[in-house]
Amino acid sequence: MRGSLRPGPSGWRRAASVVLAAGWTHPGPAVPPPPEGFRLLLLQRSGGQGFMPGAHVFPGGVLDTADRSAEWLSLFAPHHRPPRFSLGPAPPARNAFPGRPDAGDSQGRPDTGDPRVLPDDIAFRICAIREAFEEAGVLLLRPRGFWGPRDSAPAAAELGRALEPPPGLADWRARIRRDARHFLRLCAHLDCTPDIWALSDWSGWLTPFTRPGGRRFDTTFFLCCLREPPPFYPDLAEVVDCQWSSPSEATQSFISKKMWLPPPQFYEVRRLENFASISDLHKFCLDRASEGVERWLPISFVTADAMIQLLPGDELYLEDSDFLENLLSTEKKTEEILKEVKTFHRIVIYSRHVYSIYVTVQSKYKHIYPKNYVANKNHL
Repeated sequence: MRGSLRPGPSGWRRAASVVLAAGWTHPGPAVPPPPEGFRLLLLQRSGGQGFMPGAHVFPGGVLDTADRSAEWLSLFAPHHRPPRFSLGPAPPARNAFPGRPDAGDSQGRPDTGDPRVLPDDIAFRICAIREAFEEAGVLLLRPRGFWGPRDSAPAAAELGRALEPPPGLADWRARIRRDARHFLRLCAHLDCTPDIWALSDWSGWLTPFTRPGGRRFDTTFFLCCLREPPPFYPDLAEVVDCQWSSPSEATQSFISKKMWLPPPQFYEVRRLENFASISDLHKFCLDRASEGVERWLPISFVTADAMIQLLPGDELYLEDSDFLENLLSTEKKTEEILKEVKTFHRIVIYSRHVYSIYVTVQSKYKHIYPKNYVANKNHL
């Protein structure tokens, strides 16, 4: 194995994404229920986008300074009291390699405790909810009067619901896209708050190094379980199409080249195939709410016939700062590498639509990992 020469230090932009999972109402015998009993909202990015053009992804985007604004405090009042705006005690920090990278711009400031900005776990939820509205027209809001006078928090055991989009949807989205501060104004206009309580901590992914100068993001993933799928309205700018697909349907669409899932999205879709129903998934999220999430930086390992994304726990994963900006490489083929180790946690990328996932490590913090998935390389 060898590494490339290390270029200058990298900067990740901090971002948030929400995996929307919805129970399925059966509109008639012509529409069979999904195998897992729920579907996921997947957005197709425009082919003109500079990052992951044409990919099917979950709603999400870069954290904006407006998502951290102290102006939100008056809208959330009186439910902005500790702990964490009634979200409950903070889960323990999971310090994993490479720690918290410095995003290097004003949109990625670390949580400093400054009372003039919201804490990270609130700001990231607002960011994910705002992006779901900007990209797909889905409003994850909660009326401010929803809680009774004795309620200390929303009923976390209940599945969420999306609000109907407001009149003037296109105008609101255009304003918010120009200036994210308009999202707060939309919420105030509707007398609602972002439904931060409907979002569960799920995972964290950092963009691996693949080439010098590539865009890199430190993305927090949340999961939101909804009673039923709300209508969607792609913005036709960043997002050209939306669809609800069960995890297994998304896998089949990926294999048949009807959609392209980037590696983190493919991993998460395969992870979600472990659940039989929306109620099972929701219960799982509630049961592990106090555990926090792992943040993973994949390490890119180039073999003679594939690109391997090594994940923490894999026998070849190296917690070495050199690999923040380096590739591992070998002249051996992937099958040879597979025979040399016994502990796997990796995504093997043979081509755009041919991935394999190998997992033999034990999952941590009450989470669940995907089952092994070996691609049919005849599709190459």
